[in-house]
Amino acid sequence: MPPDCLTHDFIGLDTRYRLADGRVSRRHYLDSAASTLALRCARQVADDLLPHYANTHSDLHFSARIVSRAYEWAHARVLRFLRADPERHTAIFAGSGCTAALNRLARALAARRPERDVVLLTLMEHHANDLPHRKHAGRVVHAPLTGDAPALGAVDLAALEALLHQYRGRVNYIAVSAASNVTGIVNPVHAIAALAHAHGAWIVVDASQYLAHAPLSISDTGGADRELDTVVFSGHKLYAPGSPGVMVARRSLLEDQEPDEVGGGMVEDVRLNGYQIARRFPDREEAGTPDLIGAVQLGAALAALERAGLERVHALERIRLRALLDALAALPGVRLYGELDLERAPRLGVVSFNLDGLEHGLVTAVLNDYHNVAVRNGCFCAHPYVRELLKPELWALELDPDAPEAAALLERRQGMVRASLGWYTHEEDIAALLTGIRDLLARPEHYRALYRPDADGRFVHRAFTAPAERDFDPDAALERALARSGVTRNML
Repeated sequence: MPPDCLTHDFIGLDTRYRLADGRVSRRHYLDSAASTLALRCARQVADDLLPHYANTHSDLHFSARIVSRAYEWAHARVLRFLRADPERHTAIFAGSGCTAALNRLARALAARRPERDVVLLTLMEHHANDLPHRKHAGRVVHAPLTGDAPALGAVDLAALEALLHQYRGRVNYIAVSAASNVTGIVNPVHAIAALAHAHGAWIVVDASQYLAHAPLSISDTGGADRELDTVVFSGHKLYAPGSPGVMVARRSLLEDQEPDEVGGGMVEDVRLNGYQIARRFPDREEAGTPDLIGAVQLGAALAALERAGLERVHALERIRLRALLDALAALPGVRLYGELDLERAPRLGVVSFNLDGLEHGLVTAVLNDYHNVAVRNGCFCAHPYVRELLKPELWALELDPDAPEAAALLERRQGMVRASLGWYTHEEDIAALLTGIRDLLARPEHYRALYRPDADGRFVHRAFTAPAERDFDPDAALERALARSGVTRNML
């Protein structure tokens, strides 16, 4: 199946909004690093399951048998997608993103080897793969990146190995993002795994920003020393919004230890004086009623990606990413972040930038209000990394930290604009972004006069408003749905 055969099969590609100048146009969605749009065929699989909906852990009536098998199928699709050995690894659904899984891993791994009280991270980690380890490890150390700001690259392997020697015998695991959510720069996770294993440490990989763009293997890595111990990711970043987060882990890391969460479905027996934990994976790690529909939707999205060929999807995205980077680099007044040489520092479809003399919040507001380009701004839950990338230009401000206006100015300057690509991104989406940037660079004072910063540092248009309920009001949507069902207010 060609990789572009499903690029139009996403819910929301034809969403239209009225802009500040009165035009109505199609949204150009370039915020996939935050959450991707829903793959329609995957959503349809989940909807087809709903008529059979029941709970799992039973096979004595038709519906329970059907959903239990579908739920098992979703687990199997996850393992297959990551090429994880099902005899040695288990797939566990948890929470609404990778955050719940990472918190569980941080607690479980700290309890498993309390004598190893150090965890190594990289400077580029999202808060989800940073704060849980800070909370539960004795000490967290952040490894530096290659290059100099703002052209930082991947994690510095020599510096990482030096830290493993410095804390010899104390490093429990290395937690690392497969790709940054700020720059898209890719870390060599299998090489990092080999370093970790040589020092008796484990590796925890946050693949939330990676798996929608490129294939990642857990077991089929070219050597046992390069195998990944645990991988976590988020369904809402993999074309299945509303789906749970996922943890794939070596069973030996979770065996012989009471699961972090207890409740129904994960026990063999409960008596007044005790309980017996189930030995079966993943049951013992999934207490309570699971998100059956979301898990099946995610399994279907993974199967569709596999059918299209994720290597080919990645190759197509790389062409669009290179075109975007080249176009932005050619525009005077655009500042790009992260190493731009894709051979020296491979990256996925994420580009963060700023425009000279314009706050990131103002740029984002204008791109939305006048060009219908949806991008994100700020620090993207990666504050230390963003501050490091911005360090040269923040120093150049030469602000007096005691001046009353310093804090507000720093707040508006400490951030970036992020454009992120997805499977559905087309040339016209990138063209719309570039048109908007050129417009801003040509008329900065015109747009500055149209906006004012509010108390929270957001830029608000002085005349144009677009309240959320104008385009979607849950109460009105419910009334329409009831009317389609033949139900009126008088009947309720």
